[in-house]
Amino acid sequence: MTPQRGFFIVLEGIDGCGKSTQGRLLAERLRGLGYEVVETCEPSDGPIGRLLRERGEEGFRFPPQVEALLYAADRLHHVEEIVKPALRAGFIVVSERYLHSSIAYQGAGGVDIDWIRTLNRHAPKPDLVVLLDVKPDTALDRLRGRRLTAYEDYETQRRVREIYLRLVEAGELIRVDAERSVEEVHEELFKLVVECIRR
Repeated sequence: MTPQRGFFIVLEGIDGCGKSTQGRLLAERLRGLGYEVVETCEPSDGPIGRLLRERGEEGFRFPPQVEALLYAADRLHHVEEIVKPALRAGFIVVSERYLHSSIAYQGAGGVDIDWIRTLNRHAPKPDLVVLLDVKPDTALDRLRGRRLTAYEDYETQRRVREIYLRLVEAGELIRVDAERSVEEVHEELFKLVVECIRR
């Protein structure tokens, strides 16, 4: 089963908030209802996305303005190769990160947010963007035991979360309290998605 048109869902949040887990659970449940679902993420698996991911895992960050340009280029490639074809086919696309990650992370690095929006003006607007919100302390506790990327220090996470919460206040994202159990977060997220699809 597919919706009458494609449906684009984005999960946002600081590292360790549970995006991967919640995206997987959401996709599995939607498939169980008969929907065709494409799971994807940013940075993408394309050449620019792989570069960004590899350098981040090595603890390296490009200057914030360069990051903004690279993420915008990766996003355009991601949209053309994955998102648009899936939406045209009437599938539900569940993406872990999208435009608001650039606004939050590069914005936290001092890049002008209006400039970031201009760089991404060709990125299609999602139907639903959800912030899985956790405090930086919680996120870093969840990440304990694995090698952290260049973005996963407390101060970066704190500044990024502040921007995300301002975007919630502006009505661009819907906040879900992700400090709760995986099951509770999933149920709230699933309810939001079903309501949006029905609308």
